[in-house]
Amino acid sequence: MVIATARNGTVIFYNDGASKLLGYEAEEVLGGSVGRVYPSREEARRVMACMRSSKFGGVGVASSIQTTLVARGGEHIPVAITGTILYDDAGREDGTIGFAKDIREILEKDKLATLGEVAIGLSHEINNPLAVILNQAELLERDIERLAGERDSSVETERLDAVRREIARIGGILERLAKMAESDHYETADYIGPARMIDLRARRGERRPDSRLQGLRVLVADDDLGIAQSMKEILEADGCQVATASDGLEALERLAQADFDAVITDVVMPNMDGHEIFLKIRESHPGLPVLMMTAFHYDRDHIIKRSRLAGLETVLFKKPVDPDKLREVLAASVAASRAKPAR
Repeated sequence: MVIATARNGTVIFYNDGASKLLGYEAEEVLGGSVGRVYPSREEARRVMACMRSSKFGGVGVASSIQTTLVARGGEHIPVAITGTILYDDAGREDGTIGFAKDIREILEKDKLATLGEVAIGLSHEINNPLAVILNQAELLERDIERLAGERDSSVETERLDAVRREIARIGGILERLAKMAESDHYETADYIGPARMIDLRARRGERRPDSRLQGLRVLVADDDLGIAQSMKEILEADGCQVATASDGLEALERLAQADFDAVITDVVMPNMDGHEIFLKIRESHPGLPVLMMTAFHYDRDHIIKRSRLAGLETVLFKKPVDPDKLREVLAASVAASRAKPAR
């Protein structure tokens, strides 16, 4: 865009490029103060002072002064101005002419370049200690198994599994950050008030939601909040309405307050184990499908065995549960329950 001003700062030339960028028609600007297109009178004076300075190409000439112009709709547009002061025959200032370039795209690329540098540094500095933590968790698990002997170490092992899951989660975030840097594209999300943050959440794939799960009301009971929340997110993506409980007592309270189509419960939890929960649900909600999940391939306290003898049909071994298997088993269990004749 090109704008020229007279000695007193009124606009005497305003081209089509300026009209396209700022939204003002020529007749709206010509004859008026050039300060109209600046965010403030002080900023207009600063640009003029740069033109008179020798720091930007010489006195009376300025190259690539970064400033902001205000469009008709109120949008602030960052620009780079190259301009010169016009002089009359007596050597007095007679006006100015300036050429301005919209630099929004340039600033965006600079921002992305900075993001790329941050991503590379962050990945390097965080992945190394993550690897150390993961290796130490493996060694710690071996020590726990050796020291526990015949004693139950399921709670400690579940905690180590939670550490591994969170390490994998951090690794996934770093991977997504690196991909953003490679693609020169990132998205932001609302944070607090007007603040925004880079959105590093995992994106949903192209997989279509399982129509069999649409609208199912599911209760997930697990004292590991990370597992409960991850299962909630998986099932909600398929259209389920999911509530969570941190132990068996809370699960029974939830069941007393609302209707559910299925319950997914951990085997080992404080206050009430999976077998006790199953018996309570079978008594208060006959026919309601209950799916047990466990991080182990053995049943030390015979919780699963006793529950199966009492009628439990489904157990999901090894947490975190495979999402596809979870969807399939849940859909089949609810369908089987609905197919049974009412008593």
